[in-house]
Amino acid sequence: MPGTRYGSDGERELQMRCGTRDRAERFYSDQVLDRLNPRMIDFVRRMDMAFIATADRHGECDASFRAGKPGFLHIVDERTIAYPEYRGNGVLASLGNIVDNPHIGILLIDFVEDLIGLHINGTARIVADSVLRRGVPDLPPAERGRVADRWVVVDVEEAYIHCRKHIPHLVPARRETRQWGTDSVRAKGGDYFGVKSAISGS
Repeated sequence: MPGTRYGSDGERELQMRCGTRDRAERFYSDQVLDRLNPRMIDFVRRMDMAFIATADRHGECDASFRAGKPGFLHIVDERTIAYPEYRGNGVLASLGNIVDNPHIGILLIDFVEDLIGLHINGTARIVADSVLRRGVPDLPPAERGRVADRWVVVDVEEAYIHCRKHIPHLVPARRETRQWGTDSVRAKGGDYFGVKSAISGS
């Protein structure tokens, strides 16, 4: 949105030191949104994995992985997504961090078709399955009787492309069962999500 100041204080300090401020400002203005646009929403809906970053109140970080059938990252609206948390090892590292510090980063990468990524940064809260279903009736149903203990609901603050130049092309292995260096604009994926063209045309 016009006038939104994206990026951390540390980013901007280093941009000044390294002389990259102009390039960074172009990226912020051309590729960063405070919501999901329609192409981003379609992208999220077809992803079957996500990388999750959280940190506790002291800044100690944790990176985690979540996966499921496409749609397991549920679009509530253009500014809100939710993903399920199931019974696991009981550590609750990501959830514990969210209790301490609601800031969250989600990285989605399409390794198979378009070789492109999407960053979603925002603030998270933990909501019981029964409570969320009352407000979001189109949540995915339980699969094979496996019901989410709770959901992480994320309010989107930043959404932007992850360029494709170093994303490997992977071929999914067939499974019988599943348990749940260039500066070329074109080579990087360009305006894949249509942000620049939409902003330019508004």
